[in-house]
Amino acid sequence: MEKNAKREVLAVIPARGGSKGIPGKNLTPLCGRPLIQYTIDAARSSAFISRIIVSSDDDEIISHCQRQNIEAPFKRPAEYGRDDAPMIDVIRHALSYLKKNQDYSPDFIVLLQPTSPLRQSRHIDEALEALMRSDADSVVSITEVPHNFNPYSLMKLENGLLKPFLDYDEKNNQRQKKPKFYARNGAAIYAFTYRCIAEKESIYGDKILPYFMGRDESVDIDSIFDLKSAEILLNKRERMP
Repeated sequence: MEKNAKREVLAVIPARGGSKGIPGKNLTPLCGRPLIQYTIDAARSSAFISRIIVSSDDDEIISHCQRQNIEAPFKRPAEYGRDDAPMIDVIRHALSYLKKNQDYSPDFIVLLQPTSPLRQSRHIDEALEALMRSDADSVVSITEVPHNFNPYSLMKLENGLLKPFLDYDEKNNQRQKKPKFYARNGAAIYAFTYRCIAEKESIYGDKILPYFMGRDESVDIDSIFDLKSAEILLNKRERMP
């Protein structure tokens, strides 16, 4: 599907300054580049994204994005920069500001978190195209849950003893026979219609399309271990012909 001028797609990069796991995480160097730069570059290379903004409460992050010609139309209010601030409130604040101050309302919004540096522009475009071709409310990137984290593999502690998290027949508790489960990979991509968030007050809605991504594309940076894992995978990617 070719880029359509009638379909306005707004990319929102949420990048607050605070982080407990890795201080200054969004600007932390990864293979010689700030972490957020990978998301900026992927968004800029998208065939569908019409406009990119950053929502941040941090002056340094805002300055970096502006040097990259990424819009920072506002400084995010403090109440939306806390650890426990729901992402939907961050998105609603951004959309409300753009509507009130610029009379701007996109057809689609794609939320691109900087903690997914292995997400590429092709992933964004494939997810957006799937949403545009459907009557769904949203599309969310997911990855298959490894068998050892499958709900049928999980156990819980009760009075110091292990108990299965879910009841199962031991004769059938084999990796090959377990049902498959999927988890959001950050998520690297949330895309949804403007109508979904405006009318249903949700970034998911009722009809959610899956966008499948591999584990090697799905590292979500939350710790130094994640950062090192991403570095290994990025270096491997650069060596591939």
